[in-house]
Amino acid sequence: MERVDLNQPIWNLNTFKGRLQYYAWITNPLLSIQSESSLFAARDLIQKYKAGEEPPGTTVSQVRRSQQLFLSAFHPDTGELQNVIGRMSFQVPGGMVLIGAMVTFYRSNTAVIFWQWANQSFNALVNYTNRNAAADISQKQLGFAYVSATSCALITALGLKAFLAQRTVPMLQRFVPFAAVCASNVVNIPLMRQSEIVDGVIVTDEENNVVTKSRYAALKGISQVVFSRIVICSPSMVLLPILMERMEKTAFMLRYGRYVNAPIQILLSGLSLVVMVPVGCAIFNQRCSITVDKLKIFDSEAYEEVKTKYGINIPQKLYFNKGL
Repeated sequence: MERVDLNQPIWNLNTFKGRLQYYAWITNPLLSIQSESSLFAARDLIQKYKAGEEPPGTTVSQVRRSQQLFLSAFHPDTGELQNVIGRMSFQVPGGMVLIGAMVTFYRSNTAVIFWQWANQSFNALVNYTNRNAAADISQKQLGFAYVSATSCALITALGLKAFLAQRTVPMLQRFVPFAAVCASNVVNIPLMRQSEIVDGVIVTDEENNVVTKSRYAALKGISQVVFSRIVICSPSMVLLPILMERMEKTAFMLRYGRYVNAPIQILLSGLSLVVMVPVGCAIFNQRCSITVDKLKIFDSEAYEEVKTKYGINIPQKLYFNKGL
């Protein structure tokens, strides 16, 4: 059998196209319904293959399928099986229900409170699951991040809703959920990964040797994740309200709207997320890089460690896992 190097990516992850192909491969929603036994079997086959001990007759397609399952479900830092709800492959089924509900039930304060709370609970689990696991976070910090992000989302949603209710453009109220999601992401992700900001994340050289920890790297990685998450939900939360505003004036929606409004918005949200989840993940490389020159300016302590370790042979770039 022709052997493949599992340490080398199938696609060029230094290009957007390559990353898009990769993330479309590992965020496929169907991967979220795989059984634990099949996931562990995939992990075992990958480990055996790397050691050259795979069962006789193992094919390249079996190895690649196992690699897909492994990458979709196990954390890249710890190798531990991730909670299914927190996996990026669950973003479509989980996100479509939450986004569809938020943009459908935006008129009632009770509905706003419930769906914003549900969305923040989901986001908190996703953010924790896809963090850089080399940085520890305590239960107290997790609780504070969850409460803060939920409060931010509710204050933004209810505050904007009350403010816009006094205006003459009802259409603007449809965008309140999006504003709340953006505001909560800006709060939720940094707080959920606050230990990275305080202690820094491990950065490595080209050969993946540990060099030091950098707070600047943590800030760069987290800011990229915040931007990507907002991009993922933007089409469904910005374009869908405009589309529904027009559809609700049709004869069909006037007659059956109360029955089909929510299902239509959930379905359309799902179709949007199928495309936008890999697109959002692909904007930045998960193996993020920083230049030593930037480290010298923004993280002098880490720079001094690098300088001490390498002397005059300081590498130009260092790398770290930014999370998803």
